[in-house]
Amino acid sequence: MAQVALTIDGLGVDFGGFKAVNNVSLTIEEGELRVLLGANGAGKTTLMDLVSGKTKSTEGRVFLHDTDITNWEEHKIARAGIGRKFQIPSVFRDLTVRRNLEVASCRNPGVLANLRFGFDEAEQDVDRVLKMIGLGVKADRLAAYLSHGQMQWLELGLLIMQNPKVILLDEPTAGMTQAETHKTSEIVNSLKGKHTLIVVEHDMAFVREIAERITVLHLGSVLAEGNVEQIETDPKVRAAYLGSKGIG
Repeated sequence: MAQVALTIDGLGVDFGGFKAVNNVSLTIEEGELRVLLGANGAGKTTLMDLVSGKTKSTEGRVFLHDTDITNWEEHKIARAGIGRKFQIPSVFRDLTVRRNLEVASCRNPGVLANLRFGFDEAEQDVDRVLKMIGLGVKADRLAAYLSHGQMQWLELGLLIMQNPKVILLDEPTAGMTQAETHKTSEIVNSLKGKHTLIVVEHDMAFVREIAERITVLHLGSVLAEGNVEQIETDPKVRAAYLGSKGIG
């Protein structure tokens, strides 16, 4: 039986009487990829904010495995094993791609943790991630000169180097070409099983390529849950978002 990586139990936040997230409960298994769908204002990004500690909840709990991390500070939640990629990359533009990844591998504040692996092993980790994100040939290029898509892949690489238990991705294909979007789906699919992922996304072509289980949010609450086919044919979802055309 699969272990549960993340439990969201009755989570909510009230902004002066407006419930941006309202009594949301989700159970996400270790190694699972969960897609969050919903129109603008449905509460998807706010839910990610609550899980990552950027926003403090006014009701409910969040558990990482068996640890209650509800309303912890952001840096403590990150250290516990939740990594988040925002829409705007936060890479070091004046460093090379390789150096960015090396720096990310040393972000654990403990000196002993940084001494735990030998130099060769750290370099192997960097090489493995460079290959995974498809930037091996760009390893010695300054990050400032990467394309938009490559910059997004590098930031994903920075997250992978930190080896979080749970990865939160907020619209990872925003602004990408079709080819870049497809490459991103390959990277994300390669992370399945090794990491637990929650992906907020609007691009349904991308969702079809990665989705195992989808949770649809509507006005801050869970509207439906299931695989792509179940969500496409769910009358509640069609009434709320899709009209007669289905998803995408």
